[in-house]
Amino acid sequence: MDEPLAPGLHIVATPIGNLGDLSPRAAETLRKAHRILAEDTRVSARLLQHIGAKVPMARYDDHSSEQARDAIVGQLADHAIALVSDAGTPLISDPGYKLVRAARAAGHQVHTVPGPSAAIAALTLAGIPTDRFLFLGFLPAKAKARQDAIEEVAGIRATLVIYESGPRLGDALAALSQSLGARDAAIVREISKLHEECVTGSLQDLAER
Repeated sequence: MDEPLAPGLHIVATPIGNLGDLSPRAAETLRKAHRILAEDTRVSARLLQHIGAKVPMARYDDHSSEQARDAIVGQLADHAIALVSDAGTPLISDPGYKLVRAARAAGHQVHTVPGPSAAIAALTLAGIPTDRFLFLGFLPAKAKARQDAIEEVAGIRATLVIYESGPRLGDALAALSQSLGARDAAIVREISKLHEECVTGSLQDLAER
């Protein structure tokens, strides 16, 4: 007889592209959870269908209220609740740290089921030094705020890992080139998917491309 999932909050990493990257432990956790908190339930529904899991879902994101968070924490004593993001590891440029903090403060167990992370996967493809790196998440959308954010870290001797959307990529690269100069860089996209791509060069070359 299968052991039930321990009560508490389970942080579950999900695939960033290839569904085959979901670990057996992650699949088992999602199947056994009493409830799943998802950034977008429509996205997570496809993953649950893939593994044959029929578990109630609720949306949890940056816009979730404090009351909603308190209600979740109130169930953790005797319920196993899984938190997932649309792709990758929850809390890494995704909502969730406030929920983890509240769960711990209330004395509940928090479990992690590690797995895919776009930032780490990109580093493995880039061929850029990985002995020291700083993850910045998404840069601000507005030009002045973006430039200020870049200049704040310009003197740090480490590889910078940044998320960016396709439509904003050109502007972001131009801003990075302006502040950081002819620094080696890599653009990685479609990680673990059919059209996975890694393009390397100087920031200036990549901005012009």
